Amino acid sequence: MEIISVTHYEEMSERAASIIAEHLRAKPQTTLGLATGSTPEGLYEKLIKRNLQKEFSFKGVTTFNLDEYVGLSKDDPNSYHYYMNDKLFKHIDINPENAHLPNGTAVDLDQECRNYEGLMKDHQIDIQILGIGLNGHIGFNEPGTPFSSRTHVVDLAESTIKANSRFFEKMEDVPTKAITIGLETIMEAKKIILLASGEQKAEAMKRLIDGEITESFPASILQKHSNVVIIADQAALTLMK
Repeated sequence: MEIISVTHYEEMSERAASIIAEHLRAKPQTTLGLATGSTPEGLYEKLIKRNLQKEFSFKGVTTFNLDEYVGLSKDDPNSYHYYMNDKLFKHIDINPENAHLPNGTAVDLDQECRNYEGLMKDHQIDIQILGIGLNGHIGFNEPGTPFSSRTHVVDLAESTIKANSRFFEKMEDVPTKAITIGLETIMEAKKIILLASGEQKAEAMKRLIDGEITESFPASILQKHSNVVIIADQAALTLMK
């Protein structure tokens, strides 16, 4: 596990963008695993800028997102389909057919999970981008999720629902279920880049790096991966020596 300590969020985003840009120049036919939320927004801004400057192209890139809320349509401003299009896809030269997210409005959600999992089997993730929740969730794999989990429907933890409520007008509008790639699926990525910023992530980072490997803290499984790069600002690493 490689830990890159940076001064602030901007530097975290720039370092992650540099790693991905270097990879895309070397391997244009890359498969990226993408995340949502506030943490990777800076990264996406940096990638857009580099793409517009012709440093590399997304034309040969395939992407798979970690998750999507159940019950939100693709054009709902709070859906991850909308987020990814707004924050990244519409600004770059990616083929829209190569950008994949789970369908949270599928009639048969279990079948949608199987379909999404099957699609990923044909495209091993070269680089998976991750954030980390305060309770250690990665994707929407909440505490107690089996390490053997594949793509599945999850009931969101109360703490996650509360954290996500800032994006919604009313608490009752916050989805309580999501489709998420499972922990075993995440671990199949060739390389994982985990981003963390802010003092509120300090306890989670300490447990991730120094804590025991346990399903009660899902991110701890990353200790078993052979190629994990953590890029975190000093505030997120305040509890580390």
